Amino acid sequence: MNIELLKKLCAANSVSGHEQEISEIIKEEIKTLVDSLRTDALGNLIAHKKGPGKKMMLAGHMDQIGLMITHIDKEGFLRFATIGGFSHAILLTQRFVFPDGLLGVVGCEHLDDPKDMAIDKLYLDIGAKDKEAAEKLVKIGDVCVYASPSAENGTVFISPALDDRIGCFIMIEALKKLSKPAFDLYFVFTSQEEVGLRGATTAAFSIEPDYGISFDVTISSDTPKARPYPSKMYGGAAIKLKDRSLLCHPTVIGHLEKCAKDAKINYQYEILEMGGTDSGAIHVSRGGVPSGVISIATRYVHTTNEMCAISDIEDCIALTVKALETAID
Repeated sequence: MNIELLKKLCAANSVSGHEQEISEIIKEEIKTLVDSLRTDALGNLIAHKKGPGKKMMLAGHMDQIGLMITHIDKEGFLRFATIGGFSHAILLTQRFVFPDGLLGVVGCEHLDDPKDMAIDKLYLDIGAKDKEAAEKLVKIGDVCVYASPSAENGTVFISPALDDRIGCFIMIEALKKLSKPAFDLYFVFTSQEEVGLRGATTAAFSIEPDYGISFDVTISSDTPKARPYPSKMYGGAAIKLKDRSLLCHPTVIGHLEKCAKDAKINYQYEILEMGGTDSGAIHVSRGGVPSGVISIATRYVHTTNEMCAISDIEDCIALTVKALETAID
């Protein structure tokens, strides 16, 4: 597996609404594999690979969670708003990096009771002497993301931004392996998923697909006393049944099941009650689009150490290729 490409994707600094860096990396990787490439007004990267049959839209989001600076106090400490979902307990003492490489550490005001910790008690410390020094380095509205390198040990891959650079990676690698597509394919690397499925909404409206499949992380329910969801690491490609944004269409679920069985690809089912995916936007576009999701079970989602199994990534790639080379009955 192309671990170096996955590391490169995860290292891109591309918070929601600022997907340019990751978009350029993906564009360079796939430009010779597709018939056309364009970036729309909302920042979606749309790659068209011509094929027979109906339109199939594939979606994986490029954006990642991050922070936006909202205030600089007289001592030079930065207050921030979150972009996407964070836990304040996870944020404390984490390093963040701005696009220009400036680093900061999240600190917390003195609290008499740790239970009083909340986002408004936290600040970002860039080591500035005072407000004047800080303002030479950052301004209101600047954004930053987790600063942590990727790592792997042969069986698992660990990194921030696996949500959803892993989905983008699966799409890229599947595109490289495609030989005889059964659909007219639109690979859409979407923007602003973490703040409301916005890129997928506009892309689906313009493409008007007949079917939709998105790629995203999901909860791995195999850690001590985890909530009993069906997906787990080393369980294979996860075929979604539902999340808070959609009920997956039986036609797409059946297609993915059949392809996995026919190709002897390891698969499992997935149900997510705490979030949504790009297919949540795709399936209600215009007159409706039968949609599903291929998920990868991931531990510690939205932290600096999201973790997934390399064998599951390989199963997801294999299932994607088989699903795109097999017509839907």
